[in-house]
Amino acid sequence: MNAPLPQAALDELAAGEAMLFQPLRIGDITVANRVVMAPLTRGRADEAAGDVPGSAMNIEYYRQRSGAGLIISEGTQVSPVGKGYQATPGIYSDAQVEGWKPITRAVHEAGSKIVAQIWHVGRVTHPGLIGGAQPVAPSAVSPGGVAYTQAGKVEMPVPHALSVEEIAEVVEQFRRGARNAIRAGFDGVEIHGANGYLIDQFLRDGANRRTDAYGGSVENRVRFALEVVDAVVAEIGTGRVGIRLSPVTPSNGIADSAPQAVFGHLVRELDRRGIAFIHFVEGATGGARDLAGFDFAWARQAFRGVYIANNGYGRELAVEAVETGRADAVSFGRAFIANPDLVTRLKTGAPLNAPNPQTFYTPGPVGYIDYPALLAPADADSVAA
Repeated sequence: MNAPLPQAALDELAAGEAMLFQPLRIGDITVANRVVMAPLTRGRADEAAGDVPGSAMNIEYYRQRSGAGLIISEGTQVSPVGKGYQATPGIYSDAQVEGWKPITRAVHEAGSKIVAQIWHVGRVTHPGLIGGAQPVAPSAVSPGGVAYTQAGKVEMPVPHALSVEEIAEVVEQFRRGARNAIRAGFDGVEIHGANGYLIDQFLRDGANRRTDAYGGSVENRVRFALEVVDAVVAEIGTGRVGIRLSPVTPSNGIADSAPQAVFGHLVRELDRRGIAFIHFVEGATGGARDLAGFDFAWARQAFRGVYIANNGYGRELAVEAVETGRADAVSFGRAFIANPDLVTRLKTGAPLNAPNPQTFYTPGPVGYIDYPALLAPADADSVAA
């Protein structure tokens, strides 16, 4: 099942035949193909209006990329204190819900499905981004590094260690975020449990130094993640819930002494709950794929829901992963930034536009909605005529 395909077999897989481009059922969500748009922070929400998305530019950005079977939205914070970057959207206010509605509508009209990545950054922020509040975390351990605020680069401070009562409040924020996502027209949610943000901070012994029911043993460190999952499932249903995990990434100063034990226990518990999907960052986020510490092949077998693979995939590797059963679907990040028609390019083997990192987080349309497609809609109509 997991043997690599010979090159000749890959070459013979015509675009219309490769499983990567065939439909898939992800819990309660049926998608047209197995190419997933990964969550991508772009910093284009209306910060002055309260981190509200939904400008014409935001709508066009998602509409352009609706060739993906499934779009996972950029990280959208579940509370004002959960914000870690300038101009990222939220999902906790009525105005934000209304802002997301034309985006989800545009995606659906273009034939795709979209889930909201609900997010709390925990300690990876600064008071200058969260209205002067102190960042929160499982323990008072700084991630190191800097945050980018209106005042420029500033060091991230030591966070406030959440009390048990405050932990319950954050779980409730995730639950409300999931409810608001459905109100906004999303097909489901992806809980952000990766990349050194709050849920990941509870999981890792490098960030979690607690001695109560949320720290110490593997079971205790996994508790918060499972409480969030259970709350979200209770709100919107098992078949519309997934989670993103990055067991071995060192992003945002995160580390653990035994990731296989921690994430192995978590994967088994997620399988027992029957959630729709796990979205795995295989290796270091945006970096090397071959980091030791976690057996992704084991996770593929242990979890009976949909396995979405991420990190460093090109067309050939993605086709092979799905054909051999190593993954059910594959997500692409930077490639979707620069190629709004990525699915068409992958199908045809066309060359890809290169992304411009200088415009990843800058305001305005440049590097956001101005990347060229292979064939503009007006040109396509002319050819058809």
